[in-house]
Amino acid sequence: MFDLVNEILQTLQHNKLRTALTGFAVAWGIFMLIVLLGMGNGVTNSFREEVTSPGSQKISIWGGRTSKPYHGYREGRNIDLKNADIKRLEEDNPEFISEVNSSIYGVQVKMTAGTHSRTASYTGVFPSQITNAGNIDKVHGRSINDKDMATRAKVVVLPQKYADEFFPPDGLKAVGKRLNIGGLSFLVVGVYESSWGRDIYVPYTTAQMLTGNKDNPGSLQVMLQNLSTVEEGNDAETKIRHALSEAHDFDPEDDSALWVWNQFSQGLQGLKAMDILNISIWILGLLTLLSGVVGISNIMFVSVKERTHEIGIRRAIGAKPRSILIQIIAESVAITTLFGYIGIVFGTAVTQFLDYIFRDANFIKNPTVNLSLALQVTVVLIVAGALAGLFPALKSLKVKPVEALRDE
Repeated sequence: MFDLVNEILQTLQHNKLRTALTGFAVAWGIFMLIVLLGMGNGVTNSFREEVTSPGSQKISIWGGRTSKPYHGYREGRNIDLKNADIKRLEEDNPEFISEVNSSIYGVQVKMTAGTHSRTASYTGVFPSQITNAGNIDKVHGRSINDKDMATRAKVVVLPQKYADEFFPPDGLKAVGKRLNIGGLSFLVVGVYESSWGRDIYVPYTTAQMLTGNKDNPGSLQVMLQNLSTVEEGNDAETKIRHALSEAHDFDPEDDSALWVWNQFSQGLQGLKAMDILNISIWILGLLTLLSGVVGISNIMFVSVKERTHEIGIRRAIGAKPRSILIQIIAESVAITTLFGYIGIVFGTAVTQFLDYIFRDANFIKNPTVNLSLALQVTVVLIVAGALAGLFPALKSLKVKPVEALRDE
């Protein structure tokens, strides 16, 4: 074992420049592979977090216009969703629907509190929409609840920015105070912190009452549960279409009657695309590594050529072909692994730095490599080193002892 280690060290020292240049190619290939995989992981993690978040596992529905005659109705009829559709969908499909909700956006009104005023818009929402909102970090006070919805309560949840503006200097003390919205007095029940959110939330039923739109939600968001595959998501969409077709009397196969956005199924399909991206990154990284592997193989060919006399002597005194084969392959694996781990160390350091740089970014999350990935790269290094030394080793076995002893 020690003899083998000494022989490997002698091979590394025999031509330092050639070994260093080839080793750099290997290190660079592994470095690029690690960085590319880290960035790929970051993008995949961000997308996976978005897809699996409670607010993204849903099917959004808008009323459309029929394109087929049905039950005596002509085509071209408008389909308007109703509040009754919310309860209908929840009651008919409890096995995969956790909730159905809607929103009223962008209602511009004048808001005043004391001497402070501004024109802004409020958003009518269901309680869960605040709970699952990705832009809300923390709510001080309380959020909108089911009682507010049932009583059409005039309550409001403000973002920190507007709370500070309407109730200076400390907006958190706005909870319990009154804010005039469009000429009506609203009780501030909560203030939320957010890095970018600016929505002013009121109960959905209150917004419907204020806008005079009491029975037309415009769109529905069907929140899904107990689903895990694209096929299950598509099946849920089909059942929802059939339920609404019965309620509004249109052909369930008429795609124009409803506009449907199945975020659940599309998200899972997107995850498959992320898997393809990771495979592509592996291919690019391995192609980059290939140049280094070819260099290692060339070094070993030259090494075999220079040591032909030595190999002949060993064969002449009884060395088995297997021992020579193992020695040359071991030297190749050692060179590849040594410089490969240098690439792993620097690549891992760069991914940790990128993780720090993008710590607050939404488009990339944790662009680092884990232990599993490091083990995979290690296997790649060993296989690459073995392949790099295999052909020179096989060539060395073809050298006859008598001819090797004559070699100058």
